[in-house]
Amino acid sequence: MQKYLVNTAFITSAVILIFSPQESEKVQQSTNSVMEMTGATETGRIPARLVETIDGDTIKVMVMGKIETVRYLLIDTPESKKPGLCVQPYAREAAIRNEQLVKGGILSLEFEQGNTKDSYGRLLAYVYVDGQSVQEKLLLEGLARVAYIINPPYKYLQEYQSDERMAKEDKRMIWSRPGYVTSRGFDGCGM
Repeated sequence: MQKYLVNTAFITSAVILIFSPQESEKVQQSTNSVMEMTGATETGRIPARLVETIDGDTIKVMVMGKIETVRYLLIDTPESKKPGLCVQPYAREAAIRNEQLVKGGILSLEFEQGNTKDSYGRLLAYVYVDGQSVQEKLLLEGLARVAYIINPPYKYLQEYQSDERMAKEDKRMIWSRPGYVTSRGFDGCGM
């Protein structure tokens, strides 16, 4: 979908340079119609309606007429609902904060080309509320780590790594426990 919109925008720009003002206006109107049909904004974000918050990095939404589970791109929060695993430290805090954020305004999703679904069939997306990144807030507050860099490049990877560094330097939440955050997740149960 996003690839289509990007391609459409590129073609529109080329047409504007080649054709007369009247023809260019018709092409722009056509592009606007496509964006209206999909609900996409100029940023490539698609509006969504929250159905439920699953945990710190997963939600269910109504998007394009379907209920979808959305896993946040490039972040990982401690586990609270994984079968066979304890409720990890800061998992509840991450889930509560995520719910506060996604219930607080207008929700939209942005997709990364080539990284749209995970192995569980969940949509992978950047999640925004009123234009503000939920991932960035969770990282800055020390409730998430940067993870799952599977098919680079990613648009926001450097920003997210910078946010993570700030939280780590300030020893916020997950970063307050030495050895708790590892390259493969979070180590340990209970406080």
